[in-house]
Amino acid sequence: MAVRRRTWIVLAAVAVALLAAVTLVWFQPQKLFYDQRVDEALPSAGAPPTVRAGEPAPAAPPGPVDLATGAFVSREHETAGTARVVALPDGQVVVRLEGFTTSNGPALYVYLSQNPAQGEEAAFDDDFVDLGPLKGNVGDQNYAVPAGVDATGFSSVVVWCDRFDAAFGAADLSPSTAA
Repeated sequence: MAVRRRTWIVLAAVAVALLAAVTLVWFQPQKLFYDQRVDEALPSAGAPPTVRAGEPAPAAPPGPVDLATGAFVSREHETAGTARVVALPDGQVVVRLEGFTTSNGPALYVYLSQNPAQGEEAAFDDDFVDLGPLKGNVGDQNYAVPAGVDATGFSSVVVWCDRFDAAFGAADLSPSTAA
């Protein structure tokens, strides 16, 4: 009888340990207790070309140009900051998050989405472009828009939790007057 009871206790302990391990891996609740900070500068033009004696100096490349901007609104988690779509002098386009803050969480990604920031939650990942994993839940950060993608053709920038199909926050993109 004592052996049977001991077996049940061991099995229960293994089940509890297994449940705890799955919870830590899948839900990652530990991320709620720390921030991952990022402080990236806006990418700038490359080094100026070398000029040989007697040749005219090339014109300085224009600075970055805002194509669209928007303020984040909270969805599943408190989120704040600004999203900017910026054309760089070399032709590359980046989505820049500035003054950004949200909760930390598992499997967070930055998407350009056709869904407006206050739109239906399930529609954020219907027609979208994945710009990559969120680099940090606090701070300024840049995400390259793939070549051939017109970032101004999207309605919003969204921080998407792929693990739980949930938008942490989103920002409607409005064309910039300078664009």
